[in-house]
Amino acid sequence: MNRTDPAGGARATPGREVLISGAGVAGPALAFWLNRYGFTVTVIEKAAALRAGGYPVDVRGTALEVVRRMGILPRLRDAHIEQRRLTFVDGDGDKIASVDPYALTGGVAGRDLEVRRGDLTEALHTAVRDDVEFLLDDSIDTLEQSGRGVDITFRGGGVRTFDVVIGADGLHSRTRELLFGPEERFHRYLGHCFAGFTLPNTFGLSHETVVWNTPGRGAALYAVGDDHDAHALLTFAHPQPPPDVFRDPQARRDLVAGAFADTGWEVPRLIAALRDADDLFFDQVSQIRMPRWSNGRVALVGDAAYAPSFLTGQGTSLALVGAYMLAGSLADRGHATGFAAYEHHTREFVTLNQDQIGEGGSTLLPTTAQALERRNDMLRRLSAAPSGEGRAAHSALVLPAFTSRGREL
Repeated sequence: MNRTDPAGGARATPGREVLISGAGVAGPALAFWLNRYGFTVTVIEKAAALRAGGYPVDVRGTALEVVRRMGILPRLRDAHIEQRRLTFVDGDGDKIASVDPYALTGGVAGRDLEVRRGDLTEALHTAVRDDVEFLLDDSIDTLEQSGRGVDITFRGGGVRTFDVVIGADGLHSRTRELLFGPEERFHRYLGHCFAGFTLPNTFGLSHETVVWNTPGRGAALYAVGDDHDAHALLTFAHPQPPPDVFRDPQARRDLVAGAFADTGWEVPRLIAALRDADDLFFDQVSQIRMPRWSNGRVALVGDAAYAPSFLTGQGTSLALVGAYMLAGSLADRGHATGFAAYEHHTREFVTLNQDQIGEGGSTLLPTTAQALERRNDMLRRLSAAPSGEGRAAHSALVLPAFTSRGREL
């Protein structure tokens, strides 16, 4: 029920009315499970429409069991993108090595999923849209807790009270800011910035990715199929986060272009395309590390609580697993004990996956000539290696089989 009238629909069960802020991955997944356990759920999303298409995301390890239990695994299998080749080139565009993508990412061929982000969000939304309330083009303006619940004022002007509020609103979470304070307290900057955008696939790419590097700079071109579009990702080392450019779109473009001045290969074409891109996404390579994920009747899930950075490839999987664990932990508990159980049983899994950055960050984004040569030697060895059995961290959590009363079977 994608209704905008909060008076329509069934009355909420006392103590079980939940607001979820964010309709990306964690939000709809959490809504699905909370609805399954008898909660009355509202999802609010600041965008006017759910995003279609988009860059590929990975679903691996424990997260595969989450989507299987949701009943959407067959649909995601149909949407799976099979990246067949990952080629690395040097500063002049000469080939260094071609590797099995799974061998580099720690994925498992034939088991793990790579899908367009929009295909995943559409599958999640379809699974829950008839059972929960979605409020699009709106967001939380103020949040105030009391003994009877959480009073919410919406930017659109509405005022409502919920028993529990969950922030699933991403790396730059508004809910986290209202609850815990400025992002800087929890933001771990990893020394790089990146820009992603779509451009015409005039490079002859199909089901493959090409990665170019010089010390401190990298460019990736990837095509998820035989479509007319390709995706570009530009990364560059930057000693401190550049906060000023986030307020000025032109400054963001200038910063990226300046970082890639006097480069070769296809990079000048990418910079020209970046200037005209209407879907440019710019951000810092970073993580969110928090000592706790809840305060009173409000909790966080997914990137809002524990963004691992795109270098781990685990952001989507952590969002899906976190949503499952949070809902199950609340199923027959009050908010205080439920939030405590969620964190107790999920934090180790989250930390293991966030710590993967120590294994792969310098490999993917070498900042010195020596580090780049070590990376290239590793790639040459890896080019002859088959894909493995996956990284232990990806499957480190065995999902409890929560019942509707929150007990394990």
